[in-house]
Amino acid sequence: MSTNPSHDSWQQPPIDHYGFLSDCQSAALVDQGGSIDWWCVPRFDSPSVFGRLLDPAAGHWLIAPVGPSRVRREYVGDSLVLATMFTTEAGEVTLTDAAALRPGARGHDIGHDSPHVLLRRLSGVRGSVEIEIDFAPRLEYGRTCPHLSLIEGGVVARGGPTELTLTGPLEFVCADGHARARLIVHAGESVELAVAYRPAFGARSSRQPRPAPTIDDTQAGWQSWADLHRSYAGRHAGSVRRSSIVLQGLTFQPSGAIVAAATTSLPETMGADLNWDYRYAWLRDFSFTIRSLWIAACPAEPARLLDWFVNAAGVVGNELFQIMYGVDGERDLTEHSLEHLRGYHDSCPVRIGNQAWTQIQLDVLGEVVDAIHLLRDEIGEFDHQLQTLVTVLADRAAAQWQEPDAGMWEARDAARHYVSSKVMCWVALDRAIDLADRLGPGIDLERWTVARDELRATIVDRAWSEHRGAYAGAFGSDDLDASVLMMPLVGFLPADDPRMRATITAIEHHLGDGDVVRRWRDDASGFVICMFWLSECLALAGELDRAEHWFDAGVACANGLGLMSEEISRDRSALLGNFPQAFSHIGLINAAWRLSSVTTT
Repeated sequence: MSTNPSHDSWQQPPIDHYGFLSDCQSAALVDQGGSIDWWCVPRFDSPSVFGRLLDPAAGHWLIAPVGPSRVRREYVGDSLVLATMFTTEAGEVTLTDAAALRPGARGHDIGHDSPHVLLRRLSGVRGSVEIEIDFAPRLEYGRTCPHLSLIEGGVVARGGPTELTLTGPLEFVCADGHARARLIVHAGESVELAVAYRPAFGARSSRQPRPAPTIDDTQAGWQSWADLHRSYAGRHAGSVRRSSIVLQGLTFQPSGAIVAAATTSLPETMGADLNWDYRYAWLRDFSFTIRSLWIAACPAEPARLLDWFVNAAGVVGNELFQIMYGVDGERDLTEHSLEHLRGYHDSCPVRIGNQAWTQIQLDVLGEVVDAIHLLRDEIGEFDHQLQTLVTVLADRAAAQWQEPDAGMWEARDAARHYVSSKVMCWVALDRAIDLADRLGPGIDLERWTVARDELRATIVDRAWSEHRGAYAGAFGSDDLDASVLMMPLVGFLPADDPRMRATITAIEHHLGDGDVVRRWRDDASGFVICMFWLSECLALAGELDRAEHWFDAGVACANGLGLMSEEISRDRSALLGNFPQAFSHIGLINAAWRLSSVTTT
């Protein structure tokens, strides 16, 4: 339980104070003090209408007790419906928040045709609690202060392309871009509020009115999805279950794409400029994501994700093989800065779009072919489209593996011969060779086999650093990089191979810093998925106690709601980077499965 001060003097909460709401199309973050400080609608990558996460003046929606309170929070069952319990000297009240699902949506249908409504319910538990409400939308990332108009039963906010309608049984007062109200909630009472989004212009829907969404129906929708996905019964099942729900919340259900995170520009280093927009779908995460969905969900989710990519990629020719896309398959993700926003704790610039879409990252060739290989039995007979895709990617791996690239960490300086990229080119060839009988006539199997064997020999030779006694992060380098932990995970080398075992030990000793693992020596923070990779490698090497230690260290990076960011400070005092981060939750699921697999064999 934590304590909230009065809201008279607002301070930016730590990242771990936020809870995550999703309708599987858009996302909102609500702090433990009852303020929704982030909502991008109608898509994950839409401009924010509440953006106080990145600037105090960029909009929020507060519902909280007047004066200090103590706080407990939890998700309701297996859902992303969040209950916050406030306790004051005068009583106790529960605030329940949800991003509404379509009424009646169940199972795999959740997130389709979501109504784009935030639902908030106050329930009196004990005594009487005075509540303040402050509705202050700021549209288009805080650029537009909307016109606020009182209507029967609420307030309408209009500005630019957006219209928001706040409804609730209260008397609001509108002034200075805020709609405010106060009320006293007594034990046994319940008050419902909602904010609905719709475009400001364009034809109004002529369809018959639908039932209004409710919190209880939304919770039932999430629970029905979770009840379909109970196949995982291995170690750490509770953490796997929560992470699978988070991944579903990061899924853009109309297409099946999974965004890397719900936010943009939460910093890797506080006050610095390593701030990126993660509200897109990366191929870098692809095979790891497919595996995690297979483990924690069911074949339908990874199959939809693969189908999304095949359609997004279109006909693959000689053009840049793109590493990331928008949730509807958009290619152009041109990056620019929002100079009017201060950034989280003054971490500037705030960026939207991500210029990494123009980078050459050879590892994605292997990520995609490996994902297809993982799903081969589910796919069955390959159609011409899939045959062509695998063939083109294998041909590219054979032709381009000797070239430098930006690497999986998306370096924006010089291209290098990153070992992880070479390993994933080997994966592309190795998996394509195994799939050869499904690829039809015309493939150059001999060329692939020669390239795969040459590539393997080159990696084993040129990635090894005699100085470090370990595989380095790039050819000709002595610098360790945690990305080489992928080598056993993708079957390139067994974890108990003497050189690989020495590499795992070197990374644990030199990049392990207390209970975090950094990507490289000068990395300012711990990178959460690297802890799970290290756990997997140690498990495969037979070091089960150490594997469990690093798994527990990774899980401990989550906040009290089980949500993980991309990074954590070296003293473990602060979450860093975009939030919640799919890659971290994917790492947890895969490491839990690996621990279960090793301990049962």
